[in-house]
Amino acid sequence: MTKDGHYRVRKGDSLHAIAFNYGLDWRDIAGWNHISAPYLIYPDQELRLTPPRQSTSSAAKPSNQPKPARSGSQAAPPRAAGSKISSQPQSSIAGAGSNPSKWMWPTSGRITRNYKANDSSRKGIDISGKEGQTIIAAAPGEVVYSGSGLIAYGELIIIKHSDQFLSAYAHNRKRLVAEGQKVKAGTKIAEMGRNDRNQVLLHFEIRVNGNPRDPLTYLPRR
Repeated sequence: MTKDGHYRVRKGDSLHAIAFNYGLDWRDIAGWNHISAPYLIYPDQELRLTPPRQSTSSAAKPSNQPKPARSGSQAAPPRAAGSKISSQPQSSIAGAGSNPSKWMWPTSGRITRNYKANDSSRKGIDISGKEGQTIIAAAPGEVVYSGSGLIAYGELIIIKHSDQFLSAYAHNRKRLVAEGQKVKAGTKIAEMGRNDRNQVLLHFEIRVNGNPRDPLTYLPRR
């Protein structure tokens, strides 16, 4: 992000991934940049990541389709080619309009690192296990990011459960779902991998309106 609060979109980015990386609500970014459904963004497009001075609402509604920041910019081809940059509207998600009432543990194992409020290095929990161990979706939703473009998260999957709720699954050995794919709670989405310290684990986060929350307040006791 630049000093004046802007971000230039890179190949492979998605609106949700950018919001996740900077701890923002994707709806705010859409509103600040007048991006409407289906929330497409473009390579080299410059996005505002702070509210305009005249903005008085943190939940401004998107109004207009975005335009490429540079002359000649084009909408990216499908993700299969490694360059889709988009986010799907909430209406396409299974169970749209309601927040998850039940959550499942994304994998089995011991918690080796807990969430800590206001600590940028502890935005979720770390669950240890065996390399290749199954990682599942903790609640139904739609995959809005599947890639490795966010520093410190490795191979990352982000699932959107409602306009408010996202869950994230980091340091996978293998990602098994693609952006735009709908998943049910319990669907296998990845295999456990290693973090940058060579530790075998899953880093799991829950975000509400862009803000990290303690996953243990949502996951069932065990």
